[in-house]
Amino acid sequence: MAEETLLSDEFLRQLINVGEVDILVGLPTHNNARTIQQVTRAVQAGILQGFPRERTVIINADGGSQDRTREMVTGLAIDDVWSASKVYALRTLHAISTEYARSPEPGRALRTILAAADLLRAKVTVVLSPESTTIEPGWLQRLVRPIYSDNFDLVSPTYRRQRFEGLLMRNLLYPMTRAVYGYRVQEPYAQEFAISSRLATDFLNQNIWNAEWGRAGPEIYLTVAAITGNYRVCQAFLGVKARTNRNARDMVLALRRTVGALFSSLDRSLAVWSAISSSQVVPLVDGHGDVSPEPLKVNRKRLRDMFANGVSELEPVFRSILSPATLAEVQRIAALETAEFRYPHEVWAKTVFEFAASFHHSVINRDHIIQALVPLFRGRALSFLLENRNASEEQIERNVESLCEEFERQKPYFLEVWNHRK
Repeated sequence: MAEETLLSDEFLRQLINVGEVDILVGLPTHNNARTIQQVTRAVQAGILQGFPRERTVIINADGGSQDRTREMVTGLAIDDVWSASKVYALRTLHAISTEYARSPEPGRALRTILAAADLLRAKVTVVLSPESTTIEPGWLQRLVRPIYSDNFDLVSPTYRRQRFEGLLMRNLLYPMTRAVYGYRVQEPYAQEFAISSRLATDFLNQNIWNAEWGRAGPEIYLTVAAITGNYRVCQAFLGVKARTNRNARDMVLALRRTVGALFSSLDRSLAVWSAISSSQVVPLVDGHGDVSPEPLKVNRKRLRDMFANGVSELEPVFRSILSPATLAEVQRIAALETAEFRYPHEVWAKTVFEFAASFHHSVINRDHIIQALVPLFRGRALSFLLENRNASEEQIERNVESLCEEFERQKPYFLEVWNHRK
């Protein structure tokens, strides 16, 4: 059985003591003492407000925290939440923590949560980020209800983002996933989501967990599994997305977990996605996703310089990855000053597709391909910022839609370089 070698004896004993549950909430953590209490309190309140009669358990899968994160999850008494909400659960709310490894590994954390859900026969499994400081109790209902009431299998989130947050999602992950797999899932790499028991069991049994990209980016694989497996997918609006601050090294790690996993998924599902020629709307079952208007300070000159320097320094690498025509366009763009800078939609779509095809053909080490994409993404991010600096919320969304449509138009080109690239 999948969970036999994954779940420790002590963890198994705790799960057996809990028994079967209706709802399992998974919290994958690593040194999240600063935020975990707020998230756990919101989960407890959400259970009391929305599901007081359901059998529920919070599972904390921890990757070696040294800051008492685990104790904070299991030590939070629900009495204070009862007093504040004046709602009492009719069943015991369990909270269990287990250390799955001494260092964080996203794939193993998710696998631990799903193995526990499989053992407890959870009807719905919800996974939440321990850094979701904007979480509200209502998140739980928005994620769980579509599965409980309408038999959906995956509930993916949408958010109200600060107008220039989510650049990787808007400029690469969403447009490419939509063009390739034909579903308009706005957050294909989601850190908050809910899945049905049948999708959880199916995904748990997939042969991805020991592969490099499955260990690093299981969230992308989950979205792809739901789409290609003909599961029922919907989206729910959760509210404001917490802002994250990333440094240069974080950007490399982010692309490994997301773009690397997305590129890797293509080999496994070629027969499905190669036959898709358009995209379909994914229903939004709760709320709407406006863009927040607060400004974001970005050093545009620094972003432009990092792009230009990367294009110059990595030219030999790009010659292995990009077509001569696309490389010439990238070099032309790198010579532009900030005031006139633009990385056009068509060139960006071809850039991403040529990187994906080169990843497929392993023209060089695959991890080096992902790293080489970082400076080019910075160039596209700068172009997005400049294109939308005076845009309204509606105009920004129209520009994102225009980029997505360009990716869809370029899909035949993607299949051409995928099939014939040497």
